[in-house]
Amino acid sequence: MNNTREVDVVVIGAGQAGLAGAYHLRRSGYQPGRDFVVLDHSPGPGGAWQFRWPSLTYGKVHGMHALPGMELTDADPQRPSAEVISAYFDQYERTFDLRVRRPVDVRAVREGTGGRLLVETSDGVWPARALINATGTWDRPFWPRYPGQETFRGRQLHTAQYAGPEEFAGQRVVVVGGGASGTQHLLEIASHAAATTWVTRRPPVFREGPFDEEAGRAAVALVEERVRQGLPPRSVVSVTGLPLNDAIRQGIEDGVLDRQPMFDRITPTGMAWTGGRHIDADVILWATGFRAAIDHLAPLRLRAPGGGIRMEGTHAAADPRVHLVGYGPSASTIGANRAGRAAVRDIRRLLEREPAAA
Repeated sequence: MNNTREVDVVVIGAGQAGLAGAYHLRRSGYQPGRDFVVLDHSPGPGGAWQFRWPSLTYGKVHGMHALPGMELTDADPQRPSAEVISAYFDQYERTFDLRVRRPVDVRAVREGTGGRLLVETSDGVWPARALINATGTWDRPFWPRYPGQETFRGRQLHTAQYAGPEEFAGQRVVVVGGGASGTQHLLEIASHAAATTWVTRRPPVFREGPFDEEAGRAAVALVEERVRQGLPPRSVVSVTGLPLNDAIRQGIEDGVLDRQPMFDRITPTGMAWTGGRHIDADVILWATGFRAAIDHLAPLRLRAPGGGIRMEGTHAAADPRVHLVGYGPSASTIGANRAGRAAVRDIRRLLEREPAAA
């Protein structure tokens, strides 16, 4: 790293949250390339969406909210969401001239001099007066550990590696996880696999009726309370329950979504429960979610004793220069938009209050 370029703000990540923050920075008068820079480690536009499996068509996407300033219109619901949203993000970046630099890996963010943060990357060092961290969760799939897991002779994969149902043809598949991804995987795999088994730690909660604005605010408030306490955030989806739509109802009726309690151990040939029950399996698909990708912030020592980063609004309570957008209550697409706007508002106030050091 032999090049250093000072900017007012570094945005890490060019998914929904990062692009929303960049849009509001530009709208507030900050110039891309001069006043702020957007760094993204992905090979192309689309954030984590570009890595979604082909069978996840745009029509199956739940709650994709448009980026600020430009609607997503006339999208083919049968087209893979990875293609639709990547093309939309690409158009968005070009329309607002956001000049995203990619692929750039952010290795660490440290305290610098003159009140600046040092963002160390594969593209050099960027001293910045403020940071919008919008790195999401896709890069940190969560793999639970169970006794005997290393002895399993079959295949284990995570949602992050799921490429579609065809690869499970004729196999006995255990899907672990009670979220939206787990149910989507089951509904797709069932017609290809020899057998499927669904196991979750807790009984799934199905939500009937419309998910209105009041219910949304209540769900976000529950997640927000955790990050205010410095606890690791739970996803908004984890507190809203699963929508009981026609596909879910059919899956329940067909016996595909017949939830079993979590197994106690993994054997070389399958799963075992205390009491003697055992099922044979060829594949374990861990639909067990993701964790926040924030290890690069470790040098700033922002984590609270509870294991998460205690938040005040969109910024870390321990450092008002560091904003986490798309973290905790702003992890939804509409939440990321709102948090991007709020973060930029606070950053403007901070930078106007503390002029750049000479």
